[in-house]
Amino acid sequence: MEIGACTTIDRGALDDTVIGNGVIIDNQCQIAHNVVIGDNTAVAGGVIMAGSLKIGRYCMIGGASVINGHMEICDKVTVTGMGMVMRPITEPGVYSSGIPLQPNKVWRKTAALVMNIDEINKRLKSIERKVNQQD
Repeated sequence: MEIGACTTIDRGALDDTVIGNGVIIDNQCQIAHNVVIGDNTAVAGGVIMAGSLKIGRYCMIGGASVINGHMEICDKVTVTGMGMVMRPITEPGVYSSGIPLQPNKVWRKTAALVMNIDEINKRLKSIERKVNQQD
């Protein structure tokens, strides 16, 4: 196990905080109470993990990622940098989130569109069906 500078690992509150064998945790990470990190997982710098989180074996957590607590991430998951994990991950694979830096005015428009993407998609499909029926 390797732990980088200025990393904080909280003691367990109800259960133990457990760092598995072969885990590498980079600098300036926050590992909250009752977190379990599986063997051979790598955590890049600046990652924040909320309490009672369980991370599987052979995972890679990219820098500046934030992971919600009271849930599980299965084995062999990669979270790319600046990932925001809000729900459990039950399938191995690579997961990404986040929007690159933009001027705030542009970001607000992008965020509004993303929040409405399902409704926009439904409207588009409805229009496509109508156009296809006219052909």
